[in-house]
Amino acid sequence: MQRKWFFIGRYSGYSLQSFQKDLLSGLVVGVIAIPLGMAFAIASGVNPEYGIYTTIIAGILISLFGGSKFQIGGPTGAFIPILFGIVMTYGYENLLIAGFIAGVILCFMGIFRVGSLIKFIPRPVTIGFTSGIAVIIFIGQLANFLGLTGVEKHESFLRNIREIILHFHTINVYSVLTAGLCLITVILTPKFMSKIPGSLIGLLVSTLAAMFLYPNQVATIGSTFGDIPSSIPRFGFPEITFEKIQLLIGPAFIIALLGGIESLLSAVVADGMTKSKHHSNRELLGQGIANMITPLFGGIPATGAIARTATNIKNGAISPLSGMIHGIVVLLILVLFAPYASNIPLASMAPILMVVAWNMSERKEFYHVLKTKTEDSLVLVVTFLLTIFVNLTIAVEVGLILAIVLFTKRMSDMLVTSKSLPNPKNKHEKIQTHMVTDTHDCPQISIYNVEGPLFFGAAQAFEQSIMNTINNNPRVILLRMGKVPFVDTTGEFYFSGIVKDLTKHGVILISGLKPQPKSVLIKTGIYDFIGEEHFFEHTGDAINFALKHLNKEQCFGCKHFAFRECAVLSCQKSDIGQIRKVADTS
Repeated sequence: MQRKWFFIGRYSGYSLQSFQKDLLSGLVVGVIAIPLGMAFAIASGVNPEYGIYTTIIAGILISLFGGSKFQIGGPTGAFIPILFGIVMTYGYENLLIAGFIAGVILCFMGIFRVGSLIKFIPRPVTIGFTSGIAVIIFIGQLANFLGLTGVEKHESFLRNIREIILHFHTINVYSVLTAGLCLITVILTPKFMSKIPGSLIGLLVSTLAAMFLYPNQVATIGSTFGDIPSSIPRFGFPEITFEKIQLLIGPAFIIALLGGIESLLSAVVADGMTKSKHHSNRELLGQGIANMITPLFGGIPATGAIARTATNIKNGAISPLSGMIHGIVVLLILVLFAPYASNIPLASMAPILMVVAWNMSERKEFYHVLKTKTEDSLVLVVTFLLTIFVNLTIAVEVGLILAIVLFTKRMSDMLVTSKSLPNPKNKHEKIQTHMVTDTHDCPQISIYNVEGPLFFGAAQAFEQSIMNTINNNPRVILLRMGKVPFVDTTGEFYFSGIVKDLTKHGVILISGLKPQPKSVLIKTGIYDFIGEEHFFEHTGDAINFALKHLNKEQCFGCKHFAFRECAVLSCQKSDIGQIRKVADTS
């Protein structure tokens, strides 16, 4: 019933006017997607038509089955380093298999509702690898921008830089002129014609200039990759074996993880622009279906494209139909105009990808996190550098581990265990830590303020703090735990160890225990071990219980100030006579 409502709800109140808006936005986004699809494919190390196939098939399927009304799917810049690395290492055929496996993983992520968990990936990690990818894309286009010849592509960033330097003397002035013309057009078009995509105008202007002003002087798609076929891609199931699955499961997982992150980020952007709400798990399922089917037609992995999704919304999209129309538009243009695409100079594609890299670099967010000079800044820089100089897989793994370790350290520092006593000068009878000193303590009752989460990262420090400050085996130990929001099993283990050790000499009292820690203590049995009668909602009730527990021989039992006078007089067990005198006069 919920599924039926979801699909019907996406088209609730749909009308002819709505279709007209979807048709317009689909046309605009479809036109924009063509040069981008080819450029992303070329940068990924495959033929340009595979990018077009991906735009058609994945674009339609993501809109049809995804969880966002406005999502535009297809090849994206974020995938370029990963796909290029897979092509260089395993070949194009294995890229298709890796994409298919990634689709299966995404489907399982959607089925098992992992969508809500992806949002827990730290922002510095996503900014770090996104900015790193942007740098790789930008630098990777310098060879085509400059028209360098003899440049061999490598997976290593430093080796690619070396290739550019070694072949810089082969610079082609006509390529620079073509690329510069395209770049200027891409930048200026939105300022004068905001409704027309700058990438398309830049591509047309620079291509026409190269064709008529200096023909055969620059490398083109046709001269490099051959003619782009104008036919619909043929279906073919790749040969998947257990050995290939073992070989490609790592790259496939990275494709799935990055695809899930990018698609959900894009859906969140769409939500913010339209005040709508996407379904994260259904979005992952739609992405999975698209990535399983697209490789069967030769397409490369796809995900949600933030820029194209935003363009879709700005042009008035109403429903997922605009995304399906965008795929159909690309298909029609492929069939009708594919031969003309062979004349597009590679130098014209370079500035388009450079602009994409600049826009996806998240430079403002990068600087914002960097200037905080916190642990997040370290995570950001490490992820960024590893993405560029090693690879995205290592960068994400190290970034996540580092973020978890630093977060654990921060959380462990938040747990503070301090010994305290009542302050006789405070009429509100507050329990304060500064009342306890080396010469100013109560030998009968030890009170501890425990603040912060008691978990694996802080449990041992908690135990040491208690055991190092316990003096003279006090008769009563009161733990004030009103500011402990969470206890895990490791924290409970150390807590129970303290309880069992201290109960050999005295009574354990707990005040202010929160529901989650209480639930853990009940489940593990330590709650019953301490005794329900030793748990109190307020500290005052626990102190009154403690004073009743201590008889006159153990403590004077001051009725007015509780045991504050003891603390003020720095009482010791040997001073019992003086304590009684103070008690009698109080």
